[in-house]
Amino acid sequence: MAERRATVSRDTLETQITVSINLDGTGEFKADTGVPFLEHMMDQIARHGLIDLEVNAKGDTHIDDHHTVEDIGITLGQAFKQAVGDKKGIVRYGHAYVPLDEALSRVVIDFSGRPGLDFKCDFTRATIGRLDTQLFWEFFQGFVNHAGVTLHIDNIKGFNAHHQAETIFKAFGRALRMALEIDCRAANMMPSTKGTL
Repeated sequence: MAERRATVSRDTLETQITVSINLDGTGEFKADTGVPFLEHMMDQIARHGLIDLEVNAKGDTHIDDHHTVEDIGITLGQAFKQAVGDKKGIVRYGHAYVPLDEALSRVVIDFSGRPGLDFKCDFTRATIGRLDTQLFWEFFQGFVNHAGVTLHIDNIKGFNAHHQAETIFKAFGRALRMALEIDCRAANMMPSTKGTL
């Protein structure tokens, strides 16, 4: 099996971002983005997805975190699309429920080639630290548009906003891990009756 790695850079007038991933890693994470809480959440993706992930970003965070968070999601999606390749042999679908104390979230993903996001989380606070909780939607929208995945995210319960976010990102990592596993019963097979994804 070819190595499933990618490095993607995105440069705009608002942000300069580089993302490197290894889908068959051990969960190592490095980041320098200027958005500490997002780094904490991406660490959950790496650890629970067993994906090696490095993210470096410089953005106009003196204005706010919007452009940096959205563009990291876009660049991460591009890296995943490149690393996954033709998708032959992958499980394709993944799902996970993750609790953290009073909070519980469910994430379901399909490496379908069709971008789609259904995101349902009524965060109990407008910010976590300094991060606007609306930006989680922007992060995942950027990801699905550029990874070409269908993604359903539901925070089922929770009153602590930090716990709500953390269960979402942990479940996202676990769902990614499941979907991207190589199916030993379907090695080199396309997981679609269409023959392409």
